[in-house]
Amino acid sequence: MKSFLVATIKPWNINAYHEHVDKLEGDWYLITEKKKLDGDFLKRLNPRYIFFPHWSWRVPKEIIENYECVCFHMTDLPYGRGGTPLQNLIYHGHCNTKVCAIKMTASIDAGPIYIKKDLSLSGRAHDIYKNLSDVVFSMIREISETHPCPSPQSGSPTFFNRRTPAESEVPKNLSSKKLYDHIRMTDAPTYPLSFVNWGDWKLEFSEAELLGNGDVSATVRFKKNRGK
Repeated sequence: MKSFLVATIKPWNINAYHEHVDKLEGDWYLITEKKKLDGDFLKRLNPRYIFFPHWSWRVPKEIIENYECVCFHMTDLPYGRGGTPLQNLIYHGHCNTKVCAIKMTASIDAGPIYIKKDLSLSGRAHDIYKNLSDVVFSMIREISETHPCPSPQSGSPTFFNRRTPAESEVPKNLSSKKLYDHIRMTDAPTYPLSFVNWGDWKLEFSEAELLGNGDVSATVRFKKNRGK
């Protein structure tokens, strides 16, 4: 029986793995730590595919060259290669996107594409990521069962810069919609929430709602600024 490996670190993908694994054919394994992506382990496992729903480290060249590695990117490639795609998409005003399953190469987000599927960008980042994980595992199932041949990306690439935690600070003079988007696009575990500094306090915002009268409501947490 063929073996398959999923490598991911985000909680919504780990949860989705456990929800979907019983529906997948073959022997499936999950790793959630960088040190577990080990050459000796891979030799013993000899996976047909290694799937990377979200992996924060560069995969070693020898692994990419010796195994069929598949990663996932939530833009309509070759548009939007690069880091923090969800936040960049919302920042640029997108309401929907594509999820691409890509054969990994030495160049980030540049490999040929197996499948593209639609994804809505409405709601909190956490909700979008949970929906994304369901889409990704439907793609994982399709690839592991049908073995599609990936096609080269077509068109001129555009690139996103990875956003920094400092960019979560709420800019002044935003419209209601822009403020709502700024708060919701980082509202997920492991991401730096939108914030403002207020004297000795850092105010973090989550669970934003855009109200009918043009106001924005949100949950606020007051955190003591360290060193003040």
